[in-house]
Amino acid sequence: MAFSDEFRQRQYYQSTADTYHECHVVGQGEHDLALALLVMLARHEGIAGSFLDVGAGTGRAMQAMSVAFPEADVRGIEPVPELRHQAQLLNGIDGAHLQEGNALNLPFSDSSFDWVMETGVLHHIRDWRQAVTEMVRVSRHGILISDTNNIGQGSPLARKIKKMLKKAGCWSFFVWLQTNGKMSKWSKGDGLYYSFCAFDALPLIRQKFDQIQIMNTGCSSEADLLSSASHVAIVARITNKQNLY
Repeated sequence: MAFSDEFRQRQYYQSTADTYHECHVVGQGEHDLALALLVMLARHEGIAGSFLDVGAGTGRAMQAMSVAFPEADVRGIEPVPELRHQAQLLNGIDGAHLQEGNALNLPFSDSSFDWVMETGVLHHIRDWRQAVTEMVRVSRHGILISDTNNIGQGSPLARKIKKMLKKAGCWSFFVWLQTNGKMSKWSKGDGLYYSFCAFDALPLIRQKFDQIQIMNTGCSSEADLLSSASHVAIVARITNKQNLY
């Protein structure tokens, strides 16, 4: 019997919920850097009334925003009940603020939150474009994407080849061949995931936000982030209010 990618991923998180925080949160400094960038910009803008975390997991990002902005309305959606339970146990997340939800159809009206964020979620979603579109829709001021950059991962030679394939428009076909048409991959440490490049989200982001900051949250010190940064943080915000929908 063949199971859907979504089912397999949920099964993975259900079976690893008790150790999720230790394996997927502790020591993952790239997301901590991304959240620090968001805190800095939110303070700089003086806009920090509300936050939504998409795919909140055990509540890492929710806790970070709650500590930084105690008066803010911090909410999250997470489809896996076992992870929502761990968020309450480990981070004291109020169950009323962390609800079941789907990133492809966020249960909120347009421009509901000052900031909408995700940390390491998009590379687990096949239709990540719809997820980004939904993040943009419900954001009033800005969004944070902290995720992987597949082109910047691997050896220098591998990264160079991937960048060439990307530039030639052949990357998706290469992944299709590599995965026998499934497009998804599996690892013991990450479960089911997709070959995701955070930079691909920029055209969708630019439809609403006129200011974008990109930070290398990986280990590389090279200037070309696309071909060297394994992880990046993208913070987009509105400075020209005429850009609002």
